[in-house]
Amino acid sequence: MLASSARIPPPLAGNEAHDRMEPPTQETLVTAIAEALPTATDTRAVQIGRDVLPDVGTLFVGVFGAVPALVVADGHTWEAAGTRVVASLVAAGVEVLDPFVFPATPTLYADYAEVVRLREHAATTDAVIVVVGSGTLNDIAKLASGELGRPYAVVGTAASMDGYAAFGASITRDGFKITRTCPAPALIVAPLNVMATAPARLAATGYGDLIEKVPAGADWVVADELGIEPIDPGVWNLVQPPLRHALADPRGCAAGDVDAIRALAEGLLSSGLAMQAHQSSRPASGAGHNFSHQWEMEGHGLDWEPPLTHGIKVGLGTIASCALYEVALGLDVSTVDPEARAAAWLTPEADEARVRALQPVPLIQEPAVEQSRLKYVSVAQAADRVRAIQEAWPRIVARVRPLLLTADEVADRLHAVGAAYHPSQVGITAARLRRTYLQAQTIRSRYTMFDALYELGLFEGCVDALFAPGGYWSDWPTA
Repeated sequence: MLASSARIPPPLAGNEAHDRMEPPTQETLVTAIAEALPTATDTRAVQIGRDVLPDVGTLFVGVFGAVPALVVADGHTWEAAGTRVVASLVAAGVEVLDPFVFPATPTLYADYAEVVRLREHAATTDAVIVVVGSGTLNDIAKLASGELGRPYAVVGTAASMDGYAAFGASITRDGFKITRTCPAPALIVAPLNVMATAPARLAATGYGDLIEKVPAGADWVVADELGIEPIDPGVWNLVQPPLRHALADPRGCAAGDVDAIRALAEGLLSSGLAMQAHQSSRPASGAGHNFSHQWEMEGHGLDWEPPLTHGIKVGLGTIASCALYEVALGLDVSTVDPEARAAAWLTPEADEARVRALQPVPLIQEPAVEQSRLKYVSVAQAADRVRAIQEAWPRIVARVRPLLLTADEVADRLHAVGAAYHPSQVGITAARLRRTYLQAQTIRSRYTMFDALYELGLFEGCVDALFAPGGYWSDWPTA
């Protein structure tokens, strides 16, 4: 449940942006998933449909053979689908061990301690884990299985995130949340009849996770144009071309419409398969995700019941990122003097001090310093980097404009799906949001538009412009 606020603004753009959306066609993204599967490194089978729970057992045997199964769930997902998954496995002749069921409340958090708990239990067996759940449960089972060197299966219960098919698990350890390396599931089953009846907040969080692929794609273009991280066309095509269809019906997702949930789920699965093929979250995660990671590492919303979800925060990060893009694309970067910028360039020691000042929480500070160090450009290379950005800028602008949505359009879609569409709705003040913009540039080595603006010496000025009179956040009191 979202925190209350003394000032929650009205929808930022009415329903105009939604009314312009193209409804999803009957020819959904199944084709994209079928085309993606051969590129997957770990996933061998994906089954998505209205009533596919009876197929779980047969699919399990086809993928894993004659091995025992350990069904993992929490109190909610066990009730939603757990008993039917067990029945299907038993009907297919699979030996099913006693299930491992986390409590329904308090809501499970993706902490490494829970990974250890499940891993140690599973280590006493030779079973393959079949996790019945969504984001947190999937990540815990994924990393536990990875550390045991075993494949696993997931039966999704909500269209709530893109991690079902993704390589790696987003887990907090020692207070710092990053994607931990581990294989994706060998088998994914997505029962749409279960997903469509999941709590509406879960579809909202899945929608928020998916919509960040919009600025994430633009961020990858920036890195591609600068030769920092070239785009893999095959992986790119798994995410970006199908994205608008997957996001086309936020109201239908909010209402639990099966066709809308199908489109959302398929978009999320396709995105996860892209990350699996790329062995990285780059195809689906840009600077907008960093807002969520920053707030989560600071503990914001984790003491709510249920906790403030990843996708809700990512949706707000998407608005923030798209708003910054609107400012950035209006810049004339040719006015930046490369030599003057190099003269003002921070030494490694000064840059480390900058990151430490932005990240006062000790558990965040040291990893942020390390992540920032990985993308630091030396003083000797500074002028050349600035010139490279200036030379690439017209191409960057031309390529990213067609990819992006405005911040208003993103906010309108999030409002339509029932997600938070303004940071004040989740207790984030304007002053804290401004600081988060600056912090978001420090917590991941992945290069984004935030880094290009920082290297040009324009980043903080662009952020300030968002809060100045006439800026996107200008009607929001900073006190």
